[in-house]
Amino acid sequence: MKNVKQKMKKKYNNSKLSYLFTDFIESEKSGGLILIACTLISLVIANSNYGETYLNFWDIQFSGHSIEHWINDGLMTIFFLLVGLELEREIYKGELSKIKDAMLPIFGALGGMIVPAAIFLLFNFGTKTQAGAGIPMATDIAFALGVLSLLGSRVPASLKIFLTALAVIDDLGAIIIIAIFYTKTLFWSNLLIALGLFILLLILNRMKIKNLIPYLIGGIAMWYFMLHSGVHATITGVLLAFAIPFGNGDKKSTSYILQHALHKPVAFIILPLFALANTAIIFKGNLIETVTENNSLGIALGLIIGKPIGIFLMSFLAVTLGFCKLPKDVNWKSIFGVGILGGIGFTMSIFVTLLAFENETIINNSKLIILISSSTAGLIGFLTLRMLLKPWRKN
Repeated sequence: MKNVKQKMKKKYNNSKLSYLFTDFIESEKSGGLILIACTLISLVIANSNYGETYLNFWDIQFSGHSIEHWINDGLMTIFFLLVGLELEREIYKGELSKIKDAMLPIFGALGGMIVPAAIFLLFNFGTKTQAGAGIPMATDIAFALGVLSLLGSRVPASLKIFLTALAVIDDLGAIIIIAIFYTKTLFWSNLLIALGLFILLLILNRMKIKNLIPYLIGGIAMWYFMLHSGVHATITGVLLAFAIPFGNGDKKSTSYILQHALHKPVAFIILPLFALANTAIIFKGNLIETVTENNSLGIALGLIIGKPIGIFLMSFLAVTLGFCKLPKDVNWKSIFGVGILGGIGFTMSIFVTLLAFENETIINNSKLIILISSSTAGLIGFLTLRMLLKPWRKN
């Protein structure tokens, strides 16, 4: 066992990736494969003789909310907490700590959000589905890294880091969009209490209180008031992440301990539950008609075409203007290939769909197109990178 750990540490050092970052990669890629399995299981059960029973299960009420609602508004807050902790780490110690290094994934993420949204609005502006513009803007970290991991040693460390940083920034963009554009009614008293609790946690941080318990208790209280404020409760996860002390980011820091503890529960419990609850799609009607609807075309073209074009063009612009440099072990072809993987929306795209629409038919059709588009982007991205990236050989 000791020899195995030593080999693992040596591998991490050789690839110039921190242990925490590598742990993040490993849990995400494994979680991505489990997500695929859960999605297929959910689709099969939903369209079997047990479909109605399966759908009714997620609608069972508990303390005034359905099981599906508890997953989407409760457990997914923990997912956003992990995203926030990873973003915090990237800002303080990782690829976003130096502005020159951060500019490449930042520009890439911006392009990967703006172009897909523009394509969606091209088909849906002024219609009842225009609120779905945020759907093709997201990248699913777990799925994207899961596909990238299938290429093994072909993938240079810099490309893994670029995709991870890109997806984290992408998620941050999605969180901001959710907070601004998908908040319908504000209850200011609850919102102010939630923000007051956030400020209190920041004060505890400044006082160098490192014990996790007061932060977790405060976070639960903040989540409750945010849930009843009109702002989506999952925003609490990101706010809480930045209130938790980071320190010097070593293994003893509060942020590190919590982030490390959350990796596997999020990857192997929370996201699979989200997939099971939200991909119970019953295939109805004419598939051709569904695929050719303006909403479907906006999502599909936004994810499959808009993502790689936006990521590539904005990254190229950033390097051309001198804001950043392309890593030595990465070329423009591989950036475009990773841009295709950016079209794997899945978790965040489905999440935004639930906020954007109320009509059940539109929601189910959108989920179906997200699954088809994400699968297509994943397959094309994998084949493209497999063709472009040369197998690594030991000298």
